[in-house]
Amino acid sequence: MQNPPFRLELPRSRTTSVVFASPHSGRDYGLDFLRRTVLDELGVRSSEDAFVDRLFDTAPGLGAPLLAATVPRAFVDLNRSADELDPAVIRGIRPQPHNPRISSGLGVIPRVVAGGRVIYRGKIELEEAEQRLERFWHPYHAALRRVLEESRAAFGQAILIDCHSMPHEAVRVGTGKSYRRPHVVLGDRFGAACSTEVMDKVQAAFERAGLRVSRNTPFAGAFITQHYGRPEIGQHVIQVEIDRSLYMDEGRIVPSKDFPAFRGILRGVIEEITEIGRASPKSLAAE
Repeated sequence: MQNPPFRLELPRSRTTSVVFASPHSGRDYGLDFLRRTVLDELGVRSSEDAFVDRLFDTAPGLGAPLLAATVPRAFVDLNRSADELDPAVIRGIRPQPHNPRISSGLGVIPRVVAGGRVIYRGKIELEEAEQRLERFWHPYHAALRRVLEESRAAFGQAILIDCHSMPHEAVRVGTGKSYRRPHVVLGDRFGAACSTEVMDKVQAAFERAGLRVSRNTPFAGAFITQHYGRPEIGQHVIQVEIDRSLYMDEGRIVPSKDFPAFRGILRGVIEEITEIGRASPKSLAAE
């Protein structure tokens, strides 16, 4: 894989403190990786947040940067810490204290895709894992830190919308007969990664578009939300999970006939969210 690990689409003029990012929509599967995996093409793509970068690609036209991974999640997971290394898939790694993501095979170099299906036959070398981090993980996070710092310097705050998708069945567990499945799950680590004021406004933007929203259940945010969310310094992070059935055929991993209309709905949501980033931090806190 020699392609750049991400695309950074910048607006002609940054008019908002909001940054949009999509760390799991990468789909540049190198031939060497595809030859090594035991999965077929659909299987290896099953963990991909397919087309999420396209859903949010109107953001630069509304004054906000869009950072979109090109490297696939099955190859290196940009929403994990660089030290979440799985000894079950990387040779030479010592077992770590219990980490549920590593235990389930979803470390920074994943062992499995959706449904617990293994990616490789055997292990990869530690040197190769380190090369992947150096080539893909570190540049992506360097770019993410840079755009957030630029927002804070220009606007006094940064609001990161970390964009993801979820299988339609992901929120079935634990629901009652009268439960209405959410279209969108917003995660802010139960308030640790984002101020209440910003979270309330982002939720309202989705709800005004007619979308049902849940907070932090069943997804509260992973590494990016936890690591970059620092509301005490004016840096807010919200992880957004969108029901894939709203815009794609999950079995075939292709956009559905509803894709253009849903992208149009999200454009309105994005426009409202960018407006949140045009308010001064003081005025947000006063509301």
